Order: sequence, then C-alpha cells, then structure tokens
Amino acid sequence: MSPFRSPHKFLLFIFAVAFLLGILQVGLVSIAFDKLGLSQQAAFLLLFSSLAGSMINLPLFSVRAEQPAEPPQLPALWPIKLPPFTGRTIVAVNTGGCLIPLTFSLYLLLNNPLPLFHAVLGVAAITAVSYTMSRPIAGLGIGMPLFVAPISAALVAILINPEQSAPLAYISGTLGVLIGADLLRLKDIRHLGAPLASIGGAGTFDGIFITGIVAVLLA
Repeated sequence: MSPFRSPHKFLLFIFAVAFLLGILQVGLVSIAFDKLGLSQQAAFLLLFSSLAGSMINLPLFSVRAEQPAEPPQLPALWPIKLPPFTGRTIVAVNTGGCLIPLTFSLYLLLNNPLPLFHAVLGVAAITAVSYTMSRPIAGLGIGMPLFVAPISAALVAILINPEQSAPLAYISGTLGVLIGADLLRLKDIRHLGAPLASIGGAGTFDGIFITGIVAVLLA
C-alpha cells in the first residue's frame, strides 16, 4: 500500500528497472512464465500490462487521517514531489500491482491441477509473513523487505505441493503480499498521514511483479 512501499522507493525503482532488464536479457522471464504454462507472447503481454497498469490508481474512498508527527525523510535524489497532506487519505487500487495479479492468479488456479486448499494454505502462510514483516512508515505507506515474500512463497509452495510449486508460488506470493501488507494494513492508514494509499502500491516496481517472478524461479 502506498504510493510508496518504502522511503527509498526511487532506489527500489532503479533496482527494479535494472533487475527487469537483466532478467529479460538472460531469458529468465521466459523461463518463469514457461513454468507457468504461458507462451512467450502471453508472458510479455502480462509483463507490459503490469508495467502500464502500475501507473493507474483507481480511487475507492477516502478516510480522515492524522498529520504525521514528522515529515517523511526522502532520499536526496527523490524525483517526485509528494502532494500536500489535507487531512484525508485517498484509498485506491492499483491496476498493475493488484488487479492484474489477482486476475492472473485466478487464471492459474483454474488452469492447473492445484487443489484449492493448497492455494488457500499457501496464501495464508505468506499473508502471515507479509503482515509480520511489514511496517507502517509515516507519511509514505507500508514498508517490507523486498525478497522476504518471494523466498517464503517458493519454500511454502515446494513444501505444500512440489508438483505444482510454480503456480502455487506465484499465487501465494502475490496474493499473500496484497492481503498481508496491504489489505490487513488498512487499519493503519489513518495514522500514516499519507495523501494516497494504493492497494498494490506502484504496481510492477512496487515488488508485486518481482515477487511473483522470483517466487516462480525459486520454486
């Protein structure tokens, strides 16, 4: 949830761009999506849909919020000026970081011999991890270490269902983060003093997409 999942969002953005370019060059994206049963064309369509959707936040409602005690400390090279805090926080849903992963997870669940109980168990496990490891950051949003969720999702998927570990890792990782670090943290947004709280954060570069890719590669 955010607009930003950590106070070093710009650095994460740069890292994510370099990460995506690197894995594109060595073909790891194709490997990951091949494990999920997607063609190369479908894989790149999902990739760029997530990227484009990351720029689209759909407002849902707004809530009264408290002014943070101290202004957020942003990196010196921060490229984006935060909008002024007006006493209310707009809660939105991000297309690339929430709606697309939800849709693709449903697709995987319907097109793989993956028991629903296993999916629920995997999502519940990563939800617990994400909620435990995430923290509210005043003026910004919810922060969580980037690689905790994908590594946990891969391990959980292998333990629960080794034969379907790839789709289970993606479903558990993406939905677990959305629920644990975003939805269950809605109660904290009144105390953040952030002008916008976006479910799914900034989409692709907010870690949701990377979580799914890394989890599948490790599974």
